[in-house]
Amino acid sequence: MRVFELARELNTKSKELLARLQAEGVEVGNVLNALPDEVVKRLLEQTPATSPASEPKTEPKSEPELVTKNQDQLREKPEPPQKTTAKPALKPEPKPEPKPEPKIQPAAPDLPTKTIKVQGAIIVRDFATKLGMKPNQLIADLMGMNIFSSINEKLDIKTAQQIAEKHGFILEHERKAPEIKSAPAPEDDVEQEDAPEDLRTRAPVVTFMGHIDHGKTSLLDYIRNTSVAKSEAGGITQHIGAYTIKHAGQPITFLDTPGHAAFTAMRARGANLTDIAVIVVAADDGIMPQTEEAIKHAQAAETSIIIAINKIDLPGSNPEQVKRQLQARGLSPEDWGGTTICCEVSAQTGAGMDHLLEMILLQAEIMELKVNTKARAEGFVIEAQMETGMGPTAHLMVTRGTLHVGNTIVCGSYWGKIKALINDHGAKVPSAPPSTPVKCMGLSGIPQAGELFRVHSNDRTARQLAEQRTMELRNAQLAVPAAKTSLENLFERLEQNKRLELKIILKCDTQGSLEAIRQLLDGIRSEKVSINMILAGIGVVTENDVLLASASDAIIIGFNVGKPEGVTRAAKREGVEIRLYSIIYNISDDIREAMVGMLDPEIREKVTGQAEVRQVFPISKTGNIAGCLATNGRLHARCRVRVKRKGELMYEGSVNTLKRFQDEVNEVREGQECGIRLDNFADFAPGDILEFFEIEKIPSKL
Repeated sequence: MRVFELARELNTKSKELLARLQAEGVEVGNVLNALPDEVVKRLLEQTPATSPASEPKTEPKSEPELVTKNQDQLREKPEPPQKTTAKPALKPEPKPEPKPEPKIQPAAPDLPTKTIKVQGAIIVRDFATKLGMKPNQLIADLMGMNIFSSINEKLDIKTAQQIAEKHGFILEHERKAPEIKSAPAPEDDVEQEDAPEDLRTRAPVVTFMGHIDHGKTSLLDYIRNTSVAKSEAGGITQHIGAYTIKHAGQPITFLDTPGHAAFTAMRARGANLTDIAVIVVAADDGIMPQTEEAIKHAQAAETSIIIAINKIDLPGSNPEQVKRQLQARGLSPEDWGGTTICCEVSAQTGAGMDHLLEMILLQAEIMELKVNTKARAEGFVIEAQMETGMGPTAHLMVTRGTLHVGNTIVCGSYWGKIKALINDHGAKVPSAPPSTPVKCMGLSGIPQAGELFRVHSNDRTARQLAEQRTMELRNAQLAVPAAKTSLENLFERLEQNKRLELKIILKCDTQGSLEAIRQLLDGIRSEKVSINMILAGIGVVTENDVLLASASDAIIIGFNVGKPEGVTRAAKREGVEIRLYSIIYNISDDIREAMVGMLDPEIREKVTGQAEVRQVFPISKTGNIAGCLATNGRLHARCRVRVKRKGELMYEGSVNTLKRFQDEVNEVREGQECGIRLDNFADFAPGDILEFFEIEKIPSKL
């Protein structure tokens, strides 16, 4: 019998029984370890005798005695000081004390009327409002100080202090805006301690993570279809990112990480929101780079990890190989003496699925997930969007308290009164307890995914807090100084951006073709562009490949493979390029062209000719015309021109008119005289040099 099974027989918690066994010297590492028969028999026989009720009975008895003693002492001791304090209370009738009090009181209200507190950036418009004057009056004062500012510009602290002193105010400036918790209604933001009687066990929130081809979606679909009644299965909305099922009468909430463009972000956010991360690994493929990424996300979020070894029904499956790979990465399986739960499952046949759900509930029992259901609700945004006929909607995951229709919530810089709550079956519900995903209607805008939401006492408080956060964001943006260009940071930026990356998903007909093409692509070397193989596999191009390419900003290359009917539509919808080939060397040629196309062309200037201004002819309607002599090369009307005076650049622009005598021409050769008029420049002087040049774009090389 295992530890958790014995705990059920003894009607105790698995965690407490494990600690008891370890204290008695029984060698057990976790609740999944099996116990010897003699230990099980001994514990079952000792259960009535070792009732834990004796320990708590002795403790509360001593505490009331101490309390009553302390109360009696406090009642006896305060009597003498009460008599001494009562006597002087009758004597101070001469009223010397009240007189200084009214002298101090009138001085205090003067301070706030003469003091201005400004947080963050000081904007002309807002500062004028603080001073009780119009913005144009403040701008006039600034002009008197030789400072020319617009209504939206920032003021430095010294200038603002001088203006404030001029109008009889004292300026107190805080560089940083106050924290959100110091909002207009502090009672809403103070965290209240949870009373033990208000704590209730909540459902665990589980995320399936892993490689996109290892059956994550198939496992979720199997759980959803078998755990929900057939009449309701068709009504489950596919838009919400989470849903709840029941196994053995206990609820489990699954957070579904979608495979669209926000795949990676949702995966990281899922690890931060969930209690248990189920890492899916295909038994015939093993751990892939995306699997390692999912493990790192879960470990960084300090989330409990369960490994689901999928596809055990395939002929080439090797679960033991997967366990060896896990052992090498520090995730030792529990049947090898480690602490990581590994479940062998099949999404096609359903083998091992009940065991997986049982292990999830067992892990949740060990974690003792409890939360206050009576507190004001709070949680996180899973997704948010604008829906036709519904306005801004947000998919929320409640983590504490109970969310009700009619509650006023603040989510980031938006607020609103909840008009409706829709569960994962598409039905409207009046409330949502902890670990429950719902779609919310009524927010004033679309919050960011992963944003915290919280219920507040009234509309005024919520509106003020949302406006404050909006102002803080605005001040933070204005307070960031513009990045100044210098040779130092310019070279740093060039160093960071000069190396580009071409991401590829490769699908081939056979393993031999796959290896040949990978070697061919590895042979393409470049210091400016690198090739990143996101996925390399065998088989037709699938919609999962398209979703992965969309999330990774990659292109799909197929060799001697086809694509099903729906793949073309999915690629068009996601904006993914799919290229199919039957000749290997055509792949390398196209990849080189694609890499060259990612590089910016080199810009070069080619000087075509020069002219010297001999005389300036003023024309009243059109402006000055320069009478010139072409001294070198040829002057083209389509070229750009620089005007230099004694080596100094006076103008750079384009030619408006190029004439020979009365005729307008396209070209003037060396040694010929001509008249030249430029765009937006007429300040010619005899002796000016006009340099004609062309800009050439030369394709870059790898």
